[in-house]
Amino acid sequence: MIKRVILSEVMLVQNIQQAVETVVGQVGPVIRLAIPLGLGKPNAFVNALYARVKADPALRLEIYTALSLSKPRGGGELEQRFLGPFVERVYGDYEELQYLKDRRAGALPGNIAIHEFFFQPASQLANADAQQHYISSNYTHVARDLNARGVNVLAQMVAVQDGRYSLSCNPEVTLDLLPLMQQRKAQGEAIMLVGQVHHALPFMANDAEVAGSLFDALVDEPAANTALFSVPNMPVTLQDHCIGLHASMLVKDGGTLQIGIGSLGDAVAHHLLLRQNQSQAYQAIVQQLDLPANVRELVQQEGGIGPFSEGVYACSEMITEAMLALLQGGVIKRHVQPGNVLVHGGFFLGSNAFYQGLRDLTDVQRDAIHMTRISEVNHLYGDEDRKRQQRQHARFINTIFTATALGAGVSDQLDDGRVLSGVGGQYNFVSQAHELAGARSILLLRSWRERGSEAASNIVWQYAHATIPRHLRDIIVTEYGIADLRGRSDREVVEAMLSVTDARFQAGLVKQAQAAGKLPADYRVPDQFRRNTPARLDALRAASLGSFPEFPLGCDFDPLEQALLKALRWLKEKAQPRHFLELGRRVLEEADAQGFDDHLKRMGLAKPVNFKQKLERSLLLAALVATR
Repeated sequence: MIKRVILSEVMLVQNIQQAVETVVGQVGPVIRLAIPLGLGKPNAFVNALYARVKADPALRLEIYTALSLSKPRGGGELEQRFLGPFVERVYGDYEELQYLKDRRAGALPGNIAIHEFFFQPASQLANADAQQHYISSNYTHVARDLNARGVNVLAQMVAVQDGRYSLSCNPEVTLDLLPLMQQRKAQGEAIMLVGQVHHALPFMANDAEVAGSLFDALVDEPAANTALFSVPNMPVTLQDHCIGLHASMLVKDGGTLQIGIGSLGDAVAHHLLLRQNQSQAYQAIVQQLDLPANVRELVQQEGGIGPFSEGVYACSEMITEAMLALLQGGVIKRHVQPGNVLVHGGFFLGSNAFYQGLRDLTDVQRDAIHMTRISEVNHLYGDEDRKRQQRQHARFINTIFTATALGAGVSDQLDDGRVLSGVGGQYNFVSQAHELAGARSILLLRSWRERGSEAASNIVWQYAHATIPRHLRDIIVTEYGIADLRGRSDREVVEAMLSVTDARFQAGLVKQAQAAGKLPADYRVPDQFRRNTPARLDALRAASLGSFPEFPLGCDFDPLEQALLKALRWLKEKAQPRHFLELGRRVLEEADAQGFDDHLKRMGLAKPVNFKQKLERSLLLAALVATR
């Protein structure tokens, strides 16, 4: 007999194991579990249920989720040495998901399947089980698709404050999925909603606040209050800053803003804050860009370079540290009705400092951030007139890793079919940009990448997959400028894409375009765009007078770790394995390879004991010298 405690008319199951037995008893033997993406996963409950089913072949468990988060592990010995102390400090006692460990080891039991619609980027490229069980679904269709799969248990972490409960970081799919599941429950199906209380989870009101009686089992077990998963802010590179600077000029005062997570989102936010609060410095940097006449006209019509008077309203599936900074920095300040809302969001994820920032909000500030269902944020259907009035001059800013010269964008999948991350809500926002009057889709792209000292273009003639088809092309921004593709002919699109391509790769693209009949045989890239080189960006940074900080929104890395991080990134980008011995020998001859005793101690390489460690020490010193 399972003992239950009644508190304020809320059923509290005494512990997680009892919640598991309740689920097995009421829903089993086939349990189809839906858990939120990202932060809201009730890891302790999921691990206990996973262990219970793993031990009983008579049971079957199907888990449906997205963005299963794992502590960083590092891809090589040096990265692992760097990450060890950092992970221990930042992640503390965070409880890892056991199904991730087993899937990584190829040890998932036969009676358990894991289906995800979005991966932690690049984490599952080599995992056949993850690739085979991936479900490609637009974010707004996830609730529909999970319900069709017969999900019968929905479980997530919840926040509590003064006896009130909140879906906090993840109301987005839950609020859309619950009514569908409750319809099936009314027809006699066994359906359960399980909540796992976490006392450090920021309490969010509005649609995220729910009655405790909504849950069939609510667990408040002190041992489950382990560290929240943190996503530390990563360095914002020179490429990122230049992309963010260009994108910041396209945001219109009095408009609407959506941006994603990562260093490119941080760069956009930083330059929007610079535009708002250090207007002279911002405009001086813009002058250094020497924008083409058509881009100056685009900025004048669609954006601006002056401070925000009315400010913007934010409508973004994901609320990030960048969004909070824009809110606190006076960029996000346009209220929409009803309720004087400044931000509509579906889920949030970020650093420990971000979570603390949310916990520190006043009630009024918190109420202005309206966490809600994904169908409210990511598309126009349902109360469409209100949404159109709110989302005036919308700028949907998202990231891609490859673009074709004809304007298609790639963000979720490699050309061989392996899924890098997922579609998520990107397609939804691009589609909205074409449906809303005055809206624009802005796709951010690093025009080139470097690995092992070899550079490659991220703008290609063709790619075997597209996340955003070229008929939905709009604006693409690289570190070299802005390509306005909407309504343009194929020749105009190719010319615009060449204007934001690194000069090293322009000639090859021109030949391919000419071979396909998309450019005339005598076409030549204008001289202005033949200056698209890293050296030009270095000159821009030199003229920026410190306006391109590496960590504009704060940092979890101490100064020593920041230097090591830069050195490790240099090794990954610049050095090839065949060069390692040469680099190691070279550093032994470097008289200036001194002053790194603390760095070597932090990496456990102060006193190498074998050849491998001596080589690692030499490589690290070479990188530290190069990035000093």
